[in-house]
Amino acid sequence: MKLAIVTAYPPSKIALNQYAYHLVKHFRQKKDITEIVLLTDKTRGEKDLEFIENGCKVTVKKCWSFNSFSNLFSVTRAITNTKPDAILFNLSFKKFGNNKIAAAFGLMLPLICKYKKIPNIVLLHNIFEEVDLERSGYASNKLMKKFYGFIGTTLTGLVLHADTVVVTEQKHLEILELKYLATHIKFIPQGSFELPLEPNYILPTEGPMKIMAFGQFGTYKKVEGLIEAVELVRDKTGLDLEIVIAGTDNPNVPGYLAKVKEKYKHVPQLRFTGFIIGNEMSDLFKESAVVVFPYTSPKGSLGILHEAGNHGKAVIMPGLGDLAHFVKDGGYKAEFFNPKSITSLANAIDNIVTNNAHRIRLGQANYKAATAFPMSKITDIYLETFNTIIEEKPKFQNYQINKSVVL
Repeated sequence: MKLAIVTAYPPSKIALNQYAYHLVKHFRQKKDITEIVLLTDKTRGEKDLEFIENGCKVTVKKCWSFNSFSNLFSVTRAITNTKPDAILFNLSFKKFGNNKIAAAFGLMLPLICKYKKIPNIVLLHNIFEEVDLERSGYASNKLMKKFYGFIGTTLTGLVLHADTVVVTEQKHLEILELKYLATHIKFIPQGSFELPLEPNYILPTEGPMKIMAFGQFGTYKKVEGLIEAVELVRDKTGLDLEIVIAGTDNPNVPGYLAKVKEKYKHVPQLRFTGFIIGNEMSDLFKESAVVVFPYTSPKGSLGILHEAGNHGKAVIMPGLGDLAHFVKDGGYKAEFFNPKSITSLANAIDNIVTNNAHRIRLGQANYKAATAFPMSKITDIYLETFNTIIEEKPKFQNYQINKSVVL
């Protein structure tokens, strides 16, 4: 199978690029895959194709740009030229831009594949029904919310033209099946990037304990409460604590972190890392005592939760209905806090940094949950799904299907 993957890819700064790297890493080791064609965003640096494992050829076609109105045509042209046997779209609703028109054009690509009769799967990391329109920068008044709600429903309808739509949360499957009467939605866990050796959970004896938040900040991820909560814990316990804000501004809120940095310049041991590349991310997690999710909405991606689990870290999450249910249903353990209360967050941090045994128990549970579905198994499930699509549509089949995929 010659598999095309439409995605952002390192060294891209667009969301989900690191997830794409690990998809490629494991897909290229599958004997059913003869070539991977990466239909990626345009970046100044060369794409990261440094793999130590043996695997198939990887061809890179830089054919789209964030916020470009021409992505629909440039990606379609690349698909025509490369002639893949199947296509996987690694998507979110802002994959192709925070400009609504540019994003809409990009999300029409699965419909193009339908017309071109190319077997395809859309991996949809979020759904519009779960996006907080106001906090995420889509709309700030009721009329605009209704308008963008209509647009979101329309765009989701376009995405649902894919042969199979994969979601990484069970609740998303239920929403899409109920609202759109869709019967081709499939739940596949996000999976763990690697199967690291279980950490020893011991923190360095020298230096401060690091309290980290990771992501793109300014919309539903706010760090002011975290900073003030850590100050409360410092005053109460006298512990040496460092606050690490790892990541960048959300594209919809440029300058957010600069304003926070200026506002809290008097706070000691407050570090802003800026943009993080892959190996730096791993080091940050290893060094952290606890990972905090300063979300004000239950709509956030949980990729960082998987990463924290991979490193055996205790986590602190907002006690927001669906988000809390997902954490518990997935086997994770967390300290929960009220996102409207700085004191509640301070208490959650205090409970972990002052109780080493509790911190370790949380980390052990999260490691177990995060490593339950390794990426090697996840990519097998995708291949089996492609094989099912092709079997059900014989006219698509132009290569020998291998039945040996083991789930």
